[in-house]
Amino acid sequence: MKVYQTKEIRNVALIGGNRVGKTTLAEAMAFHGGVISRRGTVEDKNTISDYRDVELERQQSIQATVMYAEHDGCKINMIDCPGFDDFIGEVVGSLRVADTAMMVINAQNGVDVGAEIQWRWTKRMNVPVFFVVNELDHEKANFDETIRQLKHFFGNSVMPFQYPINAGIGFDSVIDLLQMKLLKFPVGGGKAIVEDIPASEKDKAEEMYNALVEAAAENDEALMDKFFEEGTLTEEEMARGLKLGIINRGTFPVLCVAAKTDQGVTRVMDIIKSSCPAPDEMAGVQTISGKTLACKTTDTPTAYVFKTSIEQHIGELSIMKIYGGEITEAMDMVNNKTNSKERLTSLLCVAGKNREKVEKAVAGDIVATIKLKGTQSSHTLVKSGDEMIVPTEYPEPKFRTAVKAKNSSDDEKLGAILNEFRKTDLTFLSEQSKELKQVIISGQGEQHLNIVKWIIEKLNKVEIEYYAPKIPYRETITKSAEAMYRHKKQSGGAGQFGEVHMLVEPYYEGMSNQTKYPIRGTDTYDLPWGGKLIFNNCIVGGAIDARFLPAILKGINERIEEGPLTGSYARDIVINIYDGKMHPVDSNELAFKLAGRQAFREAFKNAGPKILEPIYDVEVFVPSDRMGDVMTDLQGRRGVVMGMDSEGEFQIIRAKIPLAEMNKYSTTLSSITSGRASYGMKFAEYQQVPADVQSEIIKKYEEENKEDE
Repeated sequence: MKVYQTKEIRNVALIGGNRVGKTTLAEAMAFHGGVISRRGTVEDKNTISDYRDVELERQQSIQATVMYAEHDGCKINMIDCPGFDDFIGEVVGSLRVADTAMMVINAQNGVDVGAEIQWRWTKRMNVPVFFVVNELDHEKANFDETIRQLKHFFGNSVMPFQYPINAGIGFDSVIDLLQMKLLKFPVGGGKAIVEDIPASEKDKAEEMYNALVEAAAENDEALMDKFFEEGTLTEEEMARGLKLGIINRGTFPVLCVAAKTDQGVTRVMDIIKSSCPAPDEMAGVQTISGKTLACKTTDTPTAYVFKTSIEQHIGELSIMKIYGGEITEAMDMVNNKTNSKERLTSLLCVAGKNREKVEKAVAGDIVATIKLKGTQSSHTLVKSGDEMIVPTEYPEPKFRTAVKAKNSSDDEKLGAILNEFRKTDLTFLSEQSKELKQVIISGQGEQHLNIVKWIIEKLNKVEIEYYAPKIPYRETITKSAEAMYRHKKQSGGAGQFGEVHMLVEPYYEGMSNQTKYPIRGTDTYDLPWGGKLIFNNCIVGGAIDARFLPAILKGINERIEEGPLTGSYARDIVINIYDGKMHPVDSNELAFKLAGRQAFREAFKNAGPKILEPIYDVEVFVPSDRMGDVMTDLQGRRGVVMGMDSEGEFQIIRAKIPLAEMNKYSTTLSSITSGRASYGMKFAEYQQVPADVQSEIIKKYEEENKEDE
């Protein structure tokens, strides 16, 4: 393969809902680009894109797949993305390095859920968008209705570059408004036959062409002046104006294909070359130091790893976009995240399951390498210097479950497998929770974690089960209380004796000294799980030797890590040790540790104990017509609505909701809104639970954990 220069490269993410034909379109483009000799199909399970076992079984994309095609002196890098929202992380990672998003729309169904959700990500990440209306050869294809929906959902900047004249069975012709010609596609696909526009379509084509000319003029002040003076633009001026509009998200072109029968695909590739921006025509990417990298070959060699996958026979495959200079095979680079050296033992152009070695690649291109030691997704590799590209911001996990191996002998193996998942999926989290005594995994939805389960069981041969995750509550107190405990044990020989008197008080920021006892010394501890512990020595007269105070604190800490109400961490407590007794022979550290532990337990229970629960900020994007149902459901989850906004056809509900009420919310929300809503959530704070809820939590805990007295 030749070395393509930056101006000759186009990076395109194929996005859109599920089963709209993205993989089929990518397959046809790869075929015309000479990467494959025959086109496969999703049904026959022989495409170069959906090649992983889980994708073959489910006949849908699970991961984003990088491919390429060579077309008319241009290298088109394509990233075939999943359609389900549960795999949105794959879309986000792909949009980060794509210079254009090609959103595929099914002409039968129009704008679907996936299109709505992924559109918001293109807007958030400021990525230009083309719409590709697919399946125009289907008997239920309705192009005019699809255009109406596109304009309705995404605005009047949606501009057809083509329109079909015989959508439905027998589709083979479009009016191409850029050429102002009729394109007739041969049976079996391929390059179109160019003909004059028939008289019956002249007026419609002229009207739509003039709208394009006006749209092109609106994107440049000089072009607008000329348009007002002369009423038209040259073909070159029109192309320049439209490209500016595309880059600035002021124009969203619409193209026409029937990918399965290969109708219109080569013309789409022509337009990608002529109208999609090259990498150096985009704004560039920001580094942590504030510098902008604009894909220049004159800059220091810099590459951003945006995807890591585990591939059969070769292991870890690191796929990266070059943002500066040129990189070559066997080049030594530095990972600025880990400060470790990495050698690019080989450079590969990736076409799904196929890979071709290359010796060099330049700024703007997407290539892969293997066997990097410590480089993962979102890491930056540089030849020299300390620049680090700002990592991609992925959506927070919003669906959690506890997991365990059915056979306890597989626990260690399961832990290693879960750690590996994080390398390939940055929207997946796994945590061995010491607090909850569970392994908690989190993802984007129930289907996301079901895919994780499938892979673990089918490919890694470890049987697992999911079960309800516990909630990381916190315990605290609301008033002062005193307690004493004497630990006395005599069983022949030296015994154990320790007596501790303590006063506990609630802690809050800015509090003054509340204790009625004189304080001789204070230690303040910031607890790892949040909040504070204040430990005051108020002993007078040597009632307890100072050498026993650390043992008392140790006993208290043991109880704080397993609170008396629910076994959760306790926080924000002031402890005053003001009296006690010791024995000249039988007192030791163990005795005072146990006495301190039990005294704290008794004092805590008498100090108006309260359970705090984690509260999350939840943002729900919901269609206006489903607003009432979603609001009712949120209120049933003890949600407090903090505000609402509108965005196009969507309402944005911002609420604070307890984590305990969010279990399987993604499944419920999908059911309520027919899959059209989406949401995100992020930890906000801890708040006291209502009294009735606290009683239920304590009762449930006591039933599950019969404490030994």
